[in-house]
Amino acid sequence: MSDSNKPPLWFWIVSVLALLWNLMGVFSYLSQAYIGVEELEQMTQAQRELFEAQPAWVTGAFAIAVFGGTLGCIALLLRKKWAKPVFILSLLAVLAQFAYSLFLSNTVEVYGNTAIIMPIVIIIIAILLVMFAKKGAQKGWLR
Repeated sequence: MSDSNKPPLWFWIVSVLALLWNLMGVFSYLSQAYIGVEELEQMTQAQRELFEAQPAWVTGAFAIAVFGGTLGCIALLLRKKWAKPVFILSLLAVLAQFAYSLFLSNTVEVYGNTAIIMPIVIIIIAILLVMFAKKGAQKGWLR
């Protein structure tokens, strides 16, 4: 392999930070999927009703988004081109998940306008990861 195909240091830094970001998403998913009675009792009535009304496909989209993002980051660290399609799948799952919470449920009514901020940040990062994997493939950093 030639030196021109060797990723720069910033590639590795971004890949590791992206992996840590997605692992936080996995933790968030697992916390939601295995929520305990104590946590449910700490919610307001409106929050609990919102949580309990969430369709299974939204939970599935959440899982695909975070586990797909994590797998995509591992692919980056292994320098594999298949990182890009995995990130695209993760992005599509992110969009499905937040389409429900922002447009098909009363999340904003229950949590206020601040409920919009994190989904926007997550969507932007998911888009940037697709672009990052595309650039890595174009530069020959991913095989």
